[in-house]
Amino acid sequence: MDQPVDASRIPELKDMVEFALREARAAGATQAEADISLQRGLNVTVRLGEVETIEYQRDRALGITVYIDRAKGSASSADLRPAAVREMVAKACSIARRTARDEFAGLADAEDMAREIPDLSLEHPWEITPEQAIELARTCEAAGMAVDKRLTNSEGASVSSHRGVRVYGNSHGFLAGYGSTSHSVSCVLLAQSGGDMQRDYWYSAARSADELEAVEYIGRRAGERALARLGARQIATRRAPVIFAPELARGFFGHLVSAVRGSSQYRRSSFLLNAMGEQVLPASIRMREQPHLLRGLASSPFDGEGVATRDSDLVSDGVLRRYVLGSYSARKLGLKTTGNAGGIHNLIVTDARGAPTLPELLRTMGEGFLVTELMGQGVNGVTGDYSRGASGYWVQGGEPVHPVHEVTIAGNLRTMLKSVSAIGSDVDVHGAVRSGSVLLDEMMIAGN
Repeated sequence: MDQPVDASRIPELKDMVEFALREARAAGATQAEADISLQRGLNVTVRLGEVETIEYQRDRALGITVYIDRAKGSASSADLRPAAVREMVAKACSIARRTARDEFAGLADAEDMAREIPDLSLEHPWEITPEQAIELARTCEAAGMAVDKRLTNSEGASVSSHRGVRVYGNSHGFLAGYGSTSHSVSCVLLAQSGGDMQRDYWYSAARSADELEAVEYIGRRAGERALARLGARQIATRRAPVIFAPELARGFFGHLVSAVRGSSQYRRSSFLLNAMGEQVLPASIRMREQPHLLRGLASSPFDGEGVATRDSDLVSDGVLRRYVLGSYSARKLGLKTTGNAGGIHNLIVTDARGAPTLPELLRTMGEGFLVTELMGQGVNGVTGDYSRGASGYWVQGGEPVHPVHEVTIAGNLRTMLKSVSAIGSDVDVHGAVRSGSVLLDEMMIAGN
């Protein structure tokens, strides 16, 4: 009988983790941690009304990391039988015995372990069949194609639903787990007028299917966005204000997060090297991590090392207050873990000057470039130099006047971060960083 993949499996998975930890102690490990996860998913894609893919996912994995006198060894297995777990532990210990000692290696400190595991409402199963998913995808794509006859092609509409459960334990006695779900709907459409062809998309993602945008809206929004890009052209090279749409603002502030990660700091590969206590953003801006938001896509009761997650400012009054640390990078820097082993959890970006709507931001900008898509990887994390292909809309008199493509925007991230003059109310909640549209005072725009 097919076993469920949900929180009901936590007691069974805890037993497996405890068994692996006992085997590690018996094999000579001075410290050990084990993590087990089960995943199950469905993804359906429809293109031009026809089913293109139906994918089922079912994964399971148990991983263990052991420390023998500060030397580290890791191994993993999808075979959860006792004999296979013993063999996995033996391999991890064998690796540790052949690995150089690292004085900074080891578990996070026992006193940092999460003592309480709050229910963050992360598990909301969607009992959807493949047939129902196909129908939703068809409806989504059809709603988009019906917007205008110039919508002539599609890269497809997709519906996905994933469910998982995870248990983590270590030799400090920490042992906890939780179930989670994630669901999404997306659509990518192409518009054509004469020889001009443009594509655009829209999507929605949430822990609960009830919080997804309607599939008809997603399709129509994808179609409207593709149509709006018809007639795109270059603009003359100039310096001008720039607005990043919220889905791009998330990545913009993500560069700051990457620069203040512990690994970037101790490797000295950051444009914000040793910047703790420095003003990195305007004084009105705050970046606050809130790991316990109910149903948050990046919420978690504990990090990848069992360390308690808690609300904390990364930036306040524009000043960098801390780095983003797990236990290893914290020890390398002579600091304490910030509960970020595995990443950031719901980093909320706000501006005390207010949260204008996008139309208000456009009027504030007056004339400039609204960026809705970025291309290429022209970001140097060490120097902060930034140069990426961009498309979007040229704005005059506070209104978009024509679409723009085939231009490059350039600057330096240190300067760009300090030139943020407003953050909009149109917050994108789909990632670990949550921000509205961001207005920058000026960037170089290289066109024709």
